[in-house]
Amino acid sequence: MTASDVNQAPSPDDGAVGRTPAGGEGAENDKLPAHHAYRHPAAGWGAAMSVSRVLLRERALVEGPRAIFKMNHEKGGFDCPGCAWPDDTKGLKLDICENGIKHVTWEMTPKRVGAAFFAEHTVSELSAWSDSDLEAQGRLTEPLVYDASSDRYLPISWQDAFDLVGRELRALDSPHEAAFYTSGRLGNEATFLYQLMAREFGTNNLPDCSNMCHEASGRALQAALGTGKGTADLADWEMADALFIMGVNAASNAPRMLTALAEAYRRGAQIVHVNPLVEAAATRTIVPHEITDMALFKSTPTSTLNLQVRAGGDMALMRGIAKAVLEESRANPKALDREFIDRHTKGFEEYRAACESTSWEELEQQSGLTRADILKAAEIYSRSDRTLISWCLGVTQHEHGVDTVREIVNVLLMRGNLGREGAGPSPVRGHSNVQGNRTCGIDHRPAQQFLDRLADVCRIDPPRGHGLDTVATIEAMNQGRVKVFVGMGGNFVLAAPDTEYTAQGLRRCSLTVHVSTKLNRSHLVHGDKALILPCLGRTEKDHQRPGIQATSVEDSMSMVHLSVGMKKPASPHLLSEPAIIAGMARATLPDSGTPWESYVEDYDRVRDTMAQVLDGFEDFNRRVRLPLGFRIRQPARELIFLTPSGRAEFSAAALPEAPPQDDVLILQTMRSHDQWNTTIYSDNDRYRGISNLRTLILMNGDDMRTRHITPGSLVDITATAQDGSRRYLKRYRAIEYNMPRGCAAGYMPEMNVLVAASDYSRQSNQPLMKNIKVRVAPSPQE
Repeated sequence: MTASDVNQAPSPDDGAVGRTPAGGEGAENDKLPAHHAYRHPAAGWGAAMSVSRVLLRERALVEGPRAIFKMNHEKGGFDCPGCAWPDDTKGLKLDICENGIKHVTWEMTPKRVGAAFFAEHTVSELSAWSDSDLEAQGRLTEPLVYDASSDRYLPISWQDAFDLVGRELRALDSPHEAAFYTSGRLGNEATFLYQLMAREFGTNNLPDCSNMCHEASGRALQAALGTGKGTADLADWEMADALFIMGVNAASNAPRMLTALAEAYRRGAQIVHVNPLVEAAATRTIVPHEITDMALFKSTPTSTLNLQVRAGGDMALMRGIAKAVLEESRANPKALDREFIDRHTKGFEEYRAACESTSWEELEQQSGLTRADILKAAEIYSRSDRTLISWCLGVTQHEHGVDTVREIVNVLLMRGNLGREGAGPSPVRGHSNVQGNRTCGIDHRPAQQFLDRLADVCRIDPPRGHGLDTVATIEAMNQGRVKVFVGMGGNFVLAAPDTEYTAQGLRRCSLTVHVSTKLNRSHLVHGDKALILPCLGRTEKDHQRPGIQATSVEDSMSMVHLSVGMKKPASPHLLSEPAIIAGMARATLPDSGTPWESYVEDYDRVRDTMAQVLDGFEDFNRRVRLPLGFRIRQPARELIFLTPSGRAEFSAAALPEAPPQDDVLILQTMRSHDQWNTTIYSDNDRYRGISNLRTLILMNGDDMRTRHITPGSLVDITATAQDGSRRYLKRYRAIEYNMPRGCAAGYMPEMNVLVAASDYSRQSNQPLMKNIKVRVAPSPQE
């Protein structure tokens, strides 16, 4: 895209601003946009009432409660298809949350989308529908192929669909003209088969959703500790003296964390939340499974200190904490763990010099906090014997995301908060198996050791060069270098940055294939040929010849356990994801020696192969059937660092550039509470006090007054991309919100149009979803 390109986003009229999706939770309201301060505890009765409405709306008054008692249970239960928070280890009977129930009932809907639906609606017509309306039609029931002459999707047999995929892939001039995208919902066995298919075909073009979320975390942790994952587990959360929660909207994105926060507060732990917005999880909660507290309306605080950093100011805060600890150590040498530093780390003196050369004035400017605020956090840290630091996308989706995560590790290393109970780094992963995807081979930059083992065990010759990640795949599709796009789950066009550019790339493909459970926008933005292949959901029984199959998933703390569906499939024509992958593989690789059909018959056979290829999966079939499954070994937790030096490595990176000029705001995209990734259940956002409104921008009150913007008025938003192009959103509603000056926020995927394909971190290649430079002005009167 050239600097002269202008991306003009659709402009909703006043009536469309507050439109509630069909069947949305706000449908019973008056449809007028509204905002009020939310002053209630997170979860509690608000969550209980929301769940009741969801069960009623989805007509799941019988199946819904049954699913609730099966979800996240070790014996015969299924893993929540929502977030990746670990399952309770103490036998909790209701290890569930409001958003997990929403996600499950969304999957269990009785509504169906098949040939009859598409006979009534062309793709052009459906393209004018809202995204919520598309998904609200129900579950896909049979494989479909796009027919250009009628502009409709028509039924196709599974074998014909597989044959079409095989013909298109074999017709490519190079295997690198195909890309195989993965969403975080894919189980471990299917993940392994998917990467095996791609690599046997001949490419490492394996973009995934992690490229847009936690790529910075993986790269930073790998460089610092020799592992791409956090080292803490749920037991560490239960033993920590201090918890730092950074860039996380836990009440919506990992609601079961509320239990850990409430328990931490009750035992006297310090809980520091770091976020430009004070989210509901940073106030107080009533945990719904605590029946007495529910009955008495008794809430528990979930924070002892809230620090509202400016967007992107987390690294400066961590540097400030380190500087304060170093200053304290002059009078109190025990403020540092010198024995740990000397025995297990490298680069401390260079890091000390970087801290000492950074002035407090710069730290205040960069963080948006006062020195006094930073010192409060530093005192909590230095007084804690066991500290755990957790973070999410508010930290990673910046240009300097890798450096910020390295800085978090620096702070932990200073006091030896690694390799012992109650301490360590703990990134909060989003989708339920996104970490498992990477563990099981979805990596466009695979390690040579993994490829060697894959070649030896599976008897293939995998490619050795790096493949394409998400950002590079979008560019390659637009340049004609990627001609076949296969999406395993997800809604790629809405999840990715630069919505129109991504859509344009997909339309330039010769074939697009989407494996999905429901209709979504990506099915309507298709290549010359297109397939929709419907698969089983996480809640559904997976029948294969020997019987019902279980799949495994890995949570955000490296625990691997089985998931078994409980419900009859939505259609007899649905296939499991392993079966779909095997069907595509056999049609694409007719001479393959891989036993695809045997793998699909019995997933134990897949696991036996995985046990030979993947580190930490030895004796996989036995260990995954243990109560609670097993935890993948983390060498760094044992103070074994697979780094070039053999030690944990400090980073002395410089702080990022100073905040932008006065008229520019740093806008971060976010999800609402009534949303899961690109799935929007309604136009409401309970915890932020928003009703019937998504086309909004949250702003600091002083920033609004400086721009002559009144609360609730309509504004135009202009973003300037790194490539010089400008893109717009017009007639969005401005909401005054408690956040630092210079910051703003709004919902994804609506605001993804503001992120150009060129707006990605040079450290991680992640799109800069939390660091969009915008100007905001009142909309002209019409």
